[in-house]
Amino acid sequence: RACCLEPDLEQLAEGDLTEIGEKGITVSGGQRARVALARAYYADAGVVVLDDPLSAMDAHVGAAVFQRCVLGLRAQGKAVLLATNQLPLCAEADRVLVLESGRPA
Repeated sequence: RACCLEPDLEQLAEGDLTEIGEKGITVSGGQRARVALARAYYADAGVVVLDDPLSAMDAHVGAAVFQRCVLGLRAQGKAVLLATNQLPLCAEADRVLVLESGRPA
């Protein structure tokens, strides 16, 4: 539920067992991003690095995924390093590093 994949999985004949990619079905960029986030969410990792995962999602889904998944990872005690250009998300961060031309500003 954290990654808002339920509606997508319900449409697939084999649900979460459906093969995606070259030999499987084609999915959108937003769906790929949410599947990757789901893997990170359920992985046993203390640190999760996310490179602009919400950019491929529409605003409504992205906001829900941020609240449920990204903040959910933090609630699980995981360290989350999030690269994003969506400045409003920074309000939820413990620390913010601003880059300009690839260097700390």
